Amino acid sequence: MLAKRMAQIKPSPTLVVATKAKEMASRGVDIVDFSVGEPDFPTPENIKQAGIDAIRTDFTRYTDSNGIPPLRQAICAKLKRDNGLEYAPDEIIVSTGAKHSLYNLAVALFDEGDEVLIPTPCWVSYDPQVLLMGAQPVFLETTAADGFRLNPAKLRAAITPRTKALILNSPSNPTGAAYTREQLAALAAVLEPTSVFVVVDEIYEKLVYDGFVFTSFPSLSPVWKERCLVVNGVSKTYAMTGWRIGYAAGPKPVVKAMGRVQSHSTSNANSIAQQAALEAIAGPQAEIETMRRAFEQRRDLMLTRMLGIPEVKCIKPQGAFYLLPDWRAYIGRRAGEREIRSCTDLATYFLEEAHVALVPGEAFCAPGHLRFSYATSTARIDEGMQRIAKATQRLR
Repeated sequence: MLAKRMAQIKPSPTLVVATKAKEMASRGVDIVDFSVGEPDFPTPENIKQAGIDAIRTDFTRYTDSNGIPPLRQAICAKLKRDNGLEYAPDEIIVSTGAKHSLYNLAVALFDEGDEVLIPTPCWVSYDPQVLLMGAQPVFLETTAADGFRLNPAKLRAAITPRTKALILNSPSNPTGAAYTREQLAALAAVLEPTSVFVVVDEIYEKLVYDGFVFTSFPSLSPVWKERCLVVNGVSKTYAMTGWRIGYAAGPKPVVKAMGRVQSHSTSNANSIAQQAALEAIAGPQAEIETMRRAFEQRRDLMLTRMLGIPEVKCIKPQGAFYLLPDWRAYIGRRAGEREIRSCTDLATYFLEEAHVALVPGEAFCAPGHLRFSYATSTARIDEGMQRIAKATQRLR
């Protein structure tokens, strides 16, 4: 009955873990949730008020398919202010989350037989979206030794006549790795003589630490504005995951094609959420720094606790709110009758025995690793890491 393509598509592993954790919590189990990638902060009050005002003034009708003009203008202003990029409103599309922007792009750009380069570890939805279009994801493995950043030589070796695009996520989910301007320029130098299109997922751009300076890929030179799509949104920066507003900026023909796709799927993003996003992007920005500092402190706390566990290795991330520690030393160990054969087994063990929810690295093309989200309070980080440490001691 189902289309053949569905055989290649599995449910989002992060949501599968979250569902199981919620089911246990509904039975009264105290779960420390390090699995879901969303800020635990409330949406700032001025943004919530903008949504309320939209309802009260009956801003509840269809909007322009590509987004309300004031919001697209505000996005243009944001890109110029924060990233030094010049875009016009007709080079902007507002969608139902950054994930939807990426899906629209996949439909508009990828054909059957195309190859799409994806550095790994990678976010769980990049390759399913490529596969749904009949294109082929080509995974480029990065390592902790390289800071989980793509090596220019590896990029050069992977490009073939069928290569259509590179998807680059900085800062990264799940590693937290981010690229400096010089590192991006080295990749751009490899790509410039080719026709490869670049898709940059910059949803975590504001969550960077230790004085790291974020660089948007198309700001490297004018040539990249015509060969790059910037994907971003309000979910992570403004604690607005449930509002479902993302956006993309890119060449007019590409954005126009994405708009045609969107017009036949969602019609437009939620009208009320668009007004809230307008306030988020154009309004006061002070709360971003408050949240960023809190995430930096939480990162340092969780990393310290992690490195205190024997034989666990973990790099210090530059951004986002994840750690991706290496747990390969624990594969093959046992706790009683339970054998740990993979990090999926290990994540199940920690959920059932320590009541801590994690996502196995297999979900991110990173076997032997676990993803820990520190988008929760310091008290919960302390509690969860204590439980992990105790449960680890039982593995022999």
